[in-house]
Formats: sequence, structure tokens, C-alpha cells
Amino acid sequence: MASVHLAYDSVLDRQVAIKTLHTDLGREQAFRERFRREAQAVAKLTHTNIVAVFDTGEDSVDGVPVPYIVMEYVEGSPLGSVLDEDVRQQGAMPADKALRITADVLAALEISHEMGLVHRDIKPGNVMMTKRGVVKVMDFGIARAMQSGVTSMTQTGMVVGTPQYLSPEQALGRGVDARSDLYSVGIMLFQLVTGRLPFEADSPLAIAYAHVQEEPPAASSVNRALPPAVDALIARALKKNPNERFPSAEAMREECLRVAASFHATPPSIVPGARTPSGAGVASAVFPSVDQAAPPPAGQVLTPYQPAPQPNPYGPAAPAPAYGYPQQGGYPTPSPAAYAPQTGPSTPPPYTLTPQGAPAPSGSGKGGKGLAIGSVVVSVVVVGGLITALLVTGGGGEDDQGGGGSGPGPTASAAAEKPGYRGPDTSRVIETDECTEPRESYSDPEKIRIPDFRFKDITSVKACLEAAGWESKIIDLDENTYGEGTVIQQSPSKSADVDPEDMPEIELSVSTGNPPS
Repeated sequence: MASVHLAYDSVLDRQVAIKTLHTDLGREQAFRERFRREAQAVAKLTHTNIVAVFDTGEDSVDGVPVPYIVMEYVEGSPLGSVLDEDVRQQGAMPADKALRITADVLAALEISHEMGLVHRDIKPGNVMMTKRGVVKVMDFGIARAMQSGVTSMTQTGMVVGTPQYLSPEQALGRGVDARSDLYSVGIMLFQLVTGRLPFEADSPLAIAYAHVQEEPPAASSVNRALPPAVDALIARALKKNPNERFPSAEAMREECLRVAASFHATPPSIVPGARTPSGAGVASAVFPSVDQAAPPPAGQVLTPYQPAPQPNPYGPAAPAPAYGYPQQGGYPTPSPAAYAPQTGPSTPPPYTLTPQGAPAPSGSGKGGKGLAIGSVVVSVVVVGGLITALLVTGGGGEDDQGGGGSGPGPTASAAAEKPGYRGPDTSRVIETDECTEPRESYSDPEKIRIPDFRFKDITSVKACLEAAGWESKIIDLDENTYGEGTVIQQSPSKSADVDPEDMPEIELSVSTGNPPS
């Protein structure tokens, strides 16, 4: 629907990308106005993981107005190309890499959703990777502008988006909100860790049908190296009922980072010949035409989705027969409560689920006793390892006033590298203004929220702390998922409310790059 040109900004002496929409779209005055408003809204999104919009306007080609956007030029590759290379070399993208990329995409969506902007077309083609591995999400607002009520484009119930990544509510032509983007992210994550899509068919209609009616396969049925935690995360994101998905991009991002830190990365192990569901053969009876993906009249094949009763590892979710979930009018900015930190018992670890088809362990009999004994042994080993780590580091490391220093932090004096050691990743940084200009508390204007230092390089974190004059304490932590110098845990937790006049000491657990003892 657009062409992209590399251009030179002679005023600011920089390269930019200019996206010009095709002339058939430019003929619609209502569309051009909506496109202009959407571009203005997107220009307010400022985040490391979002392609910046510098300007918007329209030109004229052969007397036909052509809307355009001037954007940040990203020198890198589309995520789809990165995935293709991983598939060629390993069969799929390593799970830890896929989860980190997905977490960065969700960080971008968290910002846009807070401003009431739903992307509607999340897919690898709309995600760029810079040469330094920084994730950049682009094309915010374009899909929404196309669904803006322009008569010639929406008379037939046109559904805008890419069929392989459409949420069920998009496929049915219903209203969407932030949770629709999370479904698309779930599809993308499945594709990254398996090298293929969960629903494949010969036509867009068949794929749309599959999104509405078919259950996706477990990702581990395609990639045997995936732990149950990844299956559980993807399964929740791909719930047909939006109420059963993650409540926000922040909640899903937290889960991605937690799952990535919970297992040791292993190369993908793709099952030869593994197939994914197809909606072929039924879609033509469900969706009468390409341009009409609305619920069919009574008497046709498609029936309203009614989720089957299943145990929900994330707590009770109200069933919504016939898609009875609340429809949001418009796209209001979500309330702060919807983006509160997801901590505590409300988000239990999903990877404790009993695998499908396996009998549930009982409290009696040899099987139950074996499981209980095994759990106790694992707990003892974990606690013993933690105590050993604390003793080795001298009970918590040394105080670091203001986060000073320019090296990778205390890990520079850590023990020698061990087998499985992972070096530092200096590309994940935090900007100093996160500390010098922290966000205000939701509940008390006199307080501020602690920034999120986790999974950032300690050098940038120390620079941030030093700029704000905050004191910190560094603790070495044996961990090789993210690599040496990466902050794994923090206290106070991120977004905790604190009094800037009585700032507490910030405790940071930093990876040594070595595997856990």
C-alpha cells in the first residue's frame, strides 16, 4: 500500500525514510485527513523501540494527492530476514533471542497503548533490527487510518491487516483494542521459535477461519527444545477470547523476560515434517467474500466461539460465550491500573502446568510420593545454591555510591570464566533521563516511580544512577542467559513509589556471565 524511499534531509544533515502511500488511497479526502491525524499522534511516541516520525504531509502526482510520512531511517534488516537466516542455520530462532526481541516489541506497544494507539498490524515485516540488534517497530497508525470509516473502503466490511497475524476479533470485523495487538505478538513469537506460522492455508479466508475456530498447536510440538513455559506464554497470548489473554503489553513483556530468565538456552530442535492446522475447505462457507469478514447470517456454518471449560493457570477469567467480552468504544487511553506492575499471586508461573494428557499427580501412591520427593530435592538444591552464591560474594557485594565507574561493574573482579560463560551485551542500555526525570507516581504526585533497570547493561545503569545522585549496592549473580554485566534483579522493584527526598539505596543483582553453580 506504500513505497519507501531513502532521502536526505538537507536542513538537519541526515538520512531519512519517506513513505508515500499509493495514489488510490490519496483520492479519499476523509482518508487523507485521518492519515494526517494518525501520523501526528504517532509522532508523539518517543521510545527506543519505535521508529520516529518526523513529519507528514501530502504531495501531488498527476493531479492526485499523495500522502507521505518522513520517518527515522533505520539501517538494518526486517525481523523477517533475521528469522530467515536463523531458520537457514538452525531451523528456528533460539528461544532466548526470540523472547528478548518479543519483549522489546511489547515495550514499544506498551507506550503506544498508554496513548490509546493500537497498531493492528504487528508482524515481522513491521519490525526492524538495527545493526546493533536494537528492535524498531514501525507503521503505527496506518492500519487504523485505513479503517477510519472512509466510505469507498469500508462499505464491504473490509478487514485491514495481514491474514496470518489477524486476531479473531479482527477477522470477524469487530472492534479491537490493545489485546488484539497481543494476539498478533503471540503469532509472531510462535513463528520466531518454530520457523513457521501456527495457521497455514491456501487462502486468506481459510487462514481467517483458522484464527476464529481452530486451536493453535503447541510450539514445542514443532520445536522440541522449547520448555513448557514458552508453550504456556504463547497459549495465553493466542486465546480466542480477549479477556483470557494478557491484560496489557507490560504484563506480557514481564512474562517474556521472566520465562527467558528461567531456562538455559539450547539450540532449536525442529520436528521433521511437523504440520500446523489449516482452515482450508471450510472458510468459503464461513466468509462469503474476501472483503467481508464479518459474522455470517444465521444458518451458516460458523457458530459463535464458546471457549471449552479449561483450567486457567492465570486465575479465573469470566467466560464470554458468543464473544460477549466488553467492546471498547473508540480507543481511550487505558487507565493507569491496567498497566500496573504484574506481581504477586495474580501471575503464577505458567510452566508449572501439568502437560496435556498426563495424569494429575495425586497425594497418595508411589507416583505422588516420587513427585513430592523430587520437588523437595530440587528446592534444597536451589536454596543451597543461593546460600553458596551469597557466601561467595561476601553476603551481598560492596556498596557502590551513585553507580560510579565506567567498567562492567563488580563482575570485572568475578571468578574466572567457567564453561557456559556468556559475555556482556552492551546494546541493552537505559537512558540517563530515566533517572534524572523519573515518572511521577500514579497515586501520589509528591513521589516518583523507580525506573526499570532489569536486563540492562550495568555500565549504563551506573551512569543513570550517578546522573541522579542515587546510591546503589551491587550483588554478583551467577547467570548466563543474558550475560556478564546484565542487571537481573532490582530492589525496590520497578515502578515502586519512593520519596525523592528520602531516596532508598537501590540494590542490583548483576550477572557474572557464568552458569549457576
